[in-house]
Amino acid sequence: MSGKPKLHYFNGRGRMESIRWLLAAAGVEFEECFLETKDDLTKLQKGGSLLFQQVPMVEIDGMKMVQSRAIGNYIAAKYNLYGKDLKERALIDMYVEGITDLNELLMSHTFQPADKKEQHFATIVDKATNRYFPVYEKVLKDHGQDFLVGSRLSRADVQLLETILMAEECKPDILAKFPLLQSFKARISNIPTIKKFLQPGSQRKPPLQEKDVPKVMKIFH
Repeated sequence: MSGKPKLHYFNGRGRMESIRWLLAAAGVEFEECFLETKDDLTKLQKGGSLLFQQVPMVEIDGMKMVQSRAIGNYIAAKYNLYGKDLKERALIDMYVEGITDLNELLMSHTFQPADKKEQHFATIVDKATNRYFPVYEKVLKDHGQDFLVGSRLSRADVQLLETILMAEECKPDILAKFPLLQSFKARISNIPTIKKFLQPGSQRKPPLQEKDVPKVMKIFH
């Protein structure tokens, strides 16, 4: 039995991607078991591996963990990405919840019907530039440190970088009005474990393409 965490999900980003990012940032090697068909998912469900009958599921430390927030919290706490005290943890949670809201909006774009795509894209840009990014720009300005919380890398930094890069895939100049986020992106991208994850050939997943949507839908519906 390998000591590496084992990730059960389809071969794409979805809700597992933030978990991949956290493990990679912590320098933890992990294995992946991809769901290719509806039968693969059914087998996990019938085998009692999925507490709420859904993935992501991560096998780690003798547990079969489900619910992406719970998995993220556990990994962050285990690998020192969760602040030094309760107050820092509360800030990290708060920032991560906001990042997750934007991340979910970005992830759902590929699944929009053709006639809704333009409006959905406009919503992404509006919310990113008027609701979410101004918050993190202000946090960095007020905190005056290299990181969002405290004086070391946390889960919030890792997941903000992940979401910034996703937003830039949608609109390359989306950070134009946010100089502190631009320097944050450069800084966090250069942390050795993260830099490695950003290289070609890593376990980071590419954006979901239109052609892949039917395959994903077949597994889950």
